[in-house]
Amino acid sequence: MNEENFHQLLHRPGTLVDIGAHDGLLTIPLARLPGSRVLAFEPLPSAFARLQAAVQAAFGAAPAHVTCHHVALGDHQGSITLAMPVLDGVAQEQWASTAKDYAAHVSARVTVERFAVPMRSLDDFALADVTAIKLDAEGAEYEILRGARETLRRCRPVLTLEVEERHRAGSTYAVPAYLDALGYDVFFELNGVWLPIADLDRATMQRASPDPSVFEASDPYVFVFYALPREESAAMLGTLRRAG
Repeated sequence: MNEENFHQLLHRPGTLVDIGAHDGLLTIPLARLPGSRVLAFEPLPSAFARLQAAVQAAFGAAPAHVTCHHVALGDHQGSITLAMPVLDGVAQEQWASTAKDYAAHVSARVTVERFAVPMRSLDDFALADVTAIKLDAEGAEYEILRGARETLRRCRPVLTLEVEERHRAGSTYAVPAYLDALGYDVFFELNGVWLPIADLDRATMQRASPDPSVFEASDPYVFVFYALPREESAAMLGTLRRAG
């Protein structure tokens, strides 16, 4: 199951938050769900420009129910450096991160572009009706969730998260533990089977090179995780399993 299907199956009207929206691959399907209002966050300037253009093209105009924010999310308000590796002259936008600077991987093939970007926390927006969050932040997941603590406690949204040890060692332990403390159950899906995070074998399922010039990963490579509010987890998991 991919993230789009997950959010479609568990959709509830309200505010849907796309963190690390890039050029709108998920923003647009979320915006087409009934009763949805979408907040899309993308700090990389080139990706943000494409995000705005894609949203406008998809709906014929700038839709009132979609708001694009050119900011990074974190656990406080201020500014932060976004680092993006460039491999053989080609920008690796999907690796742009506020959590790592790639300095250790600079070589004849790899350079790094850096951008100073504004940063806010999700809690700053004082949202009252968040029903779903998608999070893809190349290692900054923990800080972003810490800055969303009150939103998660108040709204109890479902979440999809891309979490990778190659971007931040220990993140597949720290992020689920933080969510567990907030009353969330975390799962992953493998070959049609839904499994708890405790079943993640990091040695065989989360092995990948942190170097943008080395394309190496385990098979399977599990990096998408799904978090369900514990009070609704059993029913929601049942819905997902029936759909699979």
